[in-house]
Amino acid sequence: MKLLRGSLGAALGLAWLLSLGQAMEPISLGLALAGAASALTGFISYPRLYCYFAECCLRREGARAGAAFQENLDKKLFGQHLVKKVVVKAVTGFLNNTNPKKPLTLSLHGWTGTGKNFVSKIIAESIYEGGLNSNYVHQFVSTLHFPHAQSISQYKDQLQSWIRGNVSACARSIFIFDEMDKMHAGLIDSIKPFLDYYEQLDGVSYRQAIFIFLSNAGAEKITEVALDFWRSGKKRENIELRDLEAAVSVSVFNNKNSGFWHSSLIDRNLIDYFVPFLPLEYKHVKMCVRVELESRGFVVDEEIVGRVADEMTYFPKEEKIYSDKGCKTVYTKLDFYYDL
Repeated sequence: MKLLRGSLGAALGLAWLLSLGQAMEPISLGLALAGAASALTGFISYPRLYCYFAECCLRREGARAGAAFQENLDKKLFGQHLVKKVVVKAVTGFLNNTNPKKPLTLSLHGWTGTGKNFVSKIIAESIYEGGLNSNYVHQFVSTLHFPHAQSISQYKDQLQSWIRGNVSACARSIFIFDEMDKMHAGLIDSIKPFLDYYEQLDGVSYRQAIFIFLSNAGAEKITEVALDFWRSGKKRENIELRDLEAAVSVSVFNNKNSGFWHSSLIDRNLIDYFVPFLPLEYKHVKMCVRVELESRGFVVDEEIVGRVADEMTYFPKEEKIYSDKGCKTVYTKLDFYYDL
């Protein structure tokens, strides 16, 4: 505490001295500045204080991050009981583990608009205040960053270099790979060494890092299981991870249009959790509309909530249970009803 007070005082004193610089003799000013600067060095080198002014690669406590994560999911993620159960425990447990044997690797699967991007965003925000804008969170979109099949060799080298450099700078780096179903087969295997159980590779440990993959691949299998439960009169909340995880991993592994096609990441069991996002029903779409209205500062109008939900299209053709775009277009549809 003494260091904190002394260093902060030195910082303020240094600023004051500089403002009076023109009124002091050069030698007197130099001595005063030297003393203040010496104390200021302690201020800058004091990690927690320094991190009030600049983003740091600090490990937020698992319990604290987990509580914030759980609260956000409860308020804004609907119809995904498996996601809430699995991801919160996985992330919190990993952050609490001071000596993990490998990086945390999550693969999120489901249709568009079911919450995959939202969950990856909340994970980032629970660890770093800047969230997706943090210097320690890195996003890759397959169609943007790896568009050309003929450049796979170049992409592999660039990807390895990027991950190695960023983990060297911050062990708790987060890497998010979106549109895995559009990634060229074989490319993702280039990062396999970083996800494995090595203590170090060329002097760098990757065990504190987090890798998150997002994909539509496997969504058909997830819908198939959800429909079976619905047609059998069972609640979707009764679906358990064991009902889906193995089927999703096999489906993704054998999907030629998936970046995980015959991937060593799956073959070597380096993905810790395949997290299934269930298709959203009419009632979940209405929940999304209500939350969006509240976030815009509007009083929830149930008539508009119903209209927006009714405008969505649902499948299968006969039952029309699930929204084919999840909640993705809710936000733009609301613009039609409000002059924003």
